[in-house]
Amino acid sequence: MTKYLKFLLLPIFLLMLSFTTSQNDFCGMRNTAFKAGETVVMKVYYTALGAYVAAGDATFTTRLVQFNGKPAYHFVGEGKTYPFFDNFFKVRDRYESFVDTSNLTPFKFIRNVDEGGHKIYNNVTFNQNTQTAVSTNGVFKTTPCIQDVVSAVYYARNIDFAKYKVGDKIPFDMFLDDEVYHLYIRYLGRDKVKTRYGKFHAFKFKPLLIKGTIFEGGENMNAWVSADDNRLLLRVESPITVGSIKVDMMGYSNLRHPLKSLISVR
Repeated sequence: MTKYLKFLLLPIFLLMLSFTTSQNDFCGMRNTAFKAGETVVMKVYYTALGAYVAAGDATFTTRLVQFNGKPAYHFVGEGKTYPFFDNFFKVRDRYESFVDTSNLTPFKFIRNVDEGGHKIYNNVTFNQNTQTAVSTNGVFKTTPCIQDVVSAVYYARNIDFAKYKVGDKIPFDMFLDDEVYHLYIRYLGRDKVKTRYGKFHAFKFKPLLIKGTIFEGGENMNAWVSADDNRLLLRVESPITVGSIKVDMMGYSNLRHPLKSLISVR
């Protein structure tokens, strides 16, 4: 089990991308879903024998800052294993994104992770005008209005789901590890989901996953986000190479809107 714990944060970001939009819609949108000061806490559970065990957690925060003289949102996601699992495979991950407040496109993305002693650092600066990304490892060509793995999560929280039908494929482009990924999610409509936090009205999706990580390629994952103006990720369920995982939202503060999707607290 321990070899999978190093993926605490990256899977959560990829799962949260399960409520994104078409590439044409990625070129500028005003934020109405979140505000500076918001904090969201997720918990990761793992099972190989039918019983889910809490393996670690991740916290996502939003601040308002200045980036090169422009107002920007500073998104930070930090993930860690719990002390018991630190004895087997210690994880301390940090992802950051600096995003233009006027159109929610990224200025900079930073990945700084320590996974069982294996460290990865990548600092990426985006130029949306020239469609390039300058990373720690070189200069790379991107696509129009490219998002990073963190910025896309917050951008997508502003999407109007009323224009999509059940079964629609919704494509998007993402820059990660010096590559552009052409992905999509399949919208499955409205649902109710019961998590370890409570019961919610939700939107349900299946994201297309990249083969070669702990996940199998294809549409084997289910994800739910709150059916209110906040669009919070509530739960993710997916099989992995050995066993399966669940990721649940377990806490929040300073939401922009009331969490009207909440039916009852567990």
